Amino acid sequence: MLREKIQSETVAAMKAKDKERTAALRLIGAKIKDRDIELRTADKKPEDDELVTDVLMKMAKQRKESIAMYEDGGRQELADKEKAELLVIEEFLPQQMSEEETRAAIAQIKADTGAEGMKDMGKVMGELKARHGATLDMSKASGLVKEALS
Repeated sequence: MLREKIQSETVAAMKAKDKERTAALRLIGAKIKDRDIELRTADKKPEDDELVTDVLMKMAKQRKESIAMYEDGGRQELADKEKAELLVIEEFLPQQMSEEETRAAIAQIKADTGAEGMKDMGKVMGELKARHGATLDMSKASGLVKEALS
């Protein structure tokens, strides 16, 4: 489903002669194909939309890190290019949970698992990723889990 949407958006961007968007969409397509090739030998293959979402989340994370590094290094033109790619990538990602929703999810998991201290952080993070992996920024969630467990 998501894969087809990315393909149709690529075609639409090419027809509209939008070079930057076309390049970003082709990059997404290439990363998805790379992941397909990696998984050819795997015993257990994830659901297609799950695989595409995972690839998109990794790409978004890379872009965010690159933007921060480019801005620190004074390379605003490269940071702007990365921001444009990030906007295209985020179009296909599910809506991310707000901080309040994340805190509520953490509180629910904490109650469900009986987590009390920092020693239970791995258990809480694992359950959080299992329940809300695609709609949650795990790096931000990590800080909130530490805060909740301390």
